[in-house]
Amino acid sequence: MADPLGFIGGSGGLGGAGFPRPDTPSHGAAPRDASGQTFKDSLMSNLDEANRLQQEADRAVEDLQTGRRNDVEGVILATQKADDAFRMLQALRNKMMEAYEEIKQMRT
Repeated sequence: MADPLGFIGGSGGLGGAGFPRPDTPSHGAAPRDASGQTFKDSLMSNLDEANRLQQEADRAVEDLQTGRRNDVEGVILATQKADDAFRMLQALRNKMMEAYEEIKQMRT
């Protein structure tokens, strides 16, 4: 998935408008969790996983419709997994938007 606004990496986003980029030497290295992943890496891997689950669910439904598959339970499970992954990403997005709105309301 591409980063159209440049918030995750590249030349735009956090480094624009006079704000220093967090990965510049003045701020040190980008923060990493215990496994060594940055937030960007973790987010992108979760997006890829949600996309993979959605593709599997679509394939399962198509196989059921064309008769190549007979296990309705497996199709329901695949679609439920994809739905859960999407809902988790949507909840993360909503929390990030709430945090952004809260930061916008701060006065210096």
